[in-house]
Amino acid sequence: MSDLHEPVLRWYDEHARDLPWRAPGATPWGILVSEFMLQQTPVARVLPVWTAWLAAWPTPAALAAEPAGAAVRAWGRLGYPRRALRLHGAAQAIVERHDGQVPASYDALRALPGVGDYTAAAVSSFAHRQRHVVLDTNVRRVLARAVSGTEFPSRAVTRAERDLATGLLPDEPAVAANWAVAVMELGALVCTAGNPRCDACPIAGRCAWLAAGRPAHDGPARTTQTYDGTDRQCRGRLLAVLRATDASVDRAALDAAWPEADQRERALASLVTDGLVVRSGDRYALP
Repeated sequence: MSDLHEPVLRWYDEHARDLPWRAPGATPWGILVSEFMLQQTPVARVLPVWTAWLAAWPTPAALAAEPAGAAVRAWGRLGYPRRALRLHGAAQAIVERHDGQVPASYDALRALPGVGDYTAAAVSSFAHRQRHVVLDTNVRRVLARAVSGTEFPSRAVTRAERDLATGLLPDEPAVAANWAVAVMELGALVCTAGNPRCDACPIAGRCAWLAAGRPAHDGPARTTQTYDGTDRQCRGRLLAVLRATDASVDRAALDAAWPEADQRERALASLVTDGLVVRSGDRYALP
């Protein structure tokens, strides 16, 4: 085993957050839902929506029986609402292909709508205790600093980065699953993108980046996404109007939600194209 394993796993045992999708009774479906919701969304915002979602739809079959618009409405303000459509599609595929049970294998998970490499590896690992490389932003940052000595990883996962993560993966599947979530948690709580708490890190004495004096990132400038005034915000305002009612609405209701006409038209057209809104004449509704 790597000399990183024991201190990280011990730290996780002592400091892991008490999250419902990590509880002993968490179902593979609950874990899959959490992974969809946690993409680009903080835990604090996900928790109440995840709880309400599982109360309404405790199984894939329960969600699959609903229209897609119910998923979009329940998604609320989590952002990136296409994830709701993809999760609804994944639930339908699970019912149709897997008798309503979230599959255990990476390949079967990867074939579900909206499930990419990370989500398939995470669900197979966390729900079914299988051995997979799980590379989210937090894991990539921890490995870049601790092993490669760089402040941040590259924008996209490289072959060298995946090979490094594979070489660090414990052989025992259950231990590998614990390692994956432990490194992720370390990146979320300690080895953060801004203001990392190196004094609280269990592998500070083994960290190549810290040993090198924490050299600043010398790659492409890291940009932060804006939201105010963007098409994303406009789309969100239009969806909020539709989520507030079970009926369709006319154009006047949508026009009142956003003042800039050209941007509003562009955002509404994209919502229709994405399948998040359906149009019937001059009226609009969730699918």
